[in-house]
Amino acid sequence: MMRSSPKITRVQLKINQNNESVLVGIVSAEPDYKLSLAINKRLNISLKNSGPVIVSDEKGTGIAFSRFFHDASEKGSYELISNRVEKHFLLRKLKNIDYIFQIHHTVDDREADNIMSLLRDADSVTAVFKIDLKSLKDKNLHYLIQ
Repeated sequence: MMRSSPKITRVQLKINQNNESVLVGIVSAEPDYKLSLAINKRLNISLKNSGPVIVSDEKGTGIAFSRFFHDASEKGSYELISNRVEKHFLLRKLKNIDYIFQIHHTVDDREADNIMSLLRDADSVTAVFKIDLKSLKDKNLHYLIQ
């Protein structure tokens, strides 16, 4: 009996290339689906499981980092991406961060601080950090910023 390979679904994300993204690091011991539910509740959004971010390791093996996506069209979109799968990290320079929350529309500092404050108050969130894209040098960063 031959095994069939799992069906791969490609998801095209609509991202306005002119707008800058804001990256926020989240520390949480909760699994991705529980964290996404807590964030949905705090931010009144609807993050849904989407196609994973797949990165090849040194041996060429594909590692799938879970991704949850919410598209609010005119208001922009949000993504929650796992930074850790077993002993592998999407962004190795940020090993202390479990998840990356990405805001795909231009927000001013006050709005970003407000979102970060709401994230800090979410159940199961231990810490929240704004990630400075200009100082972060990581070969996998291009998987997040396109």
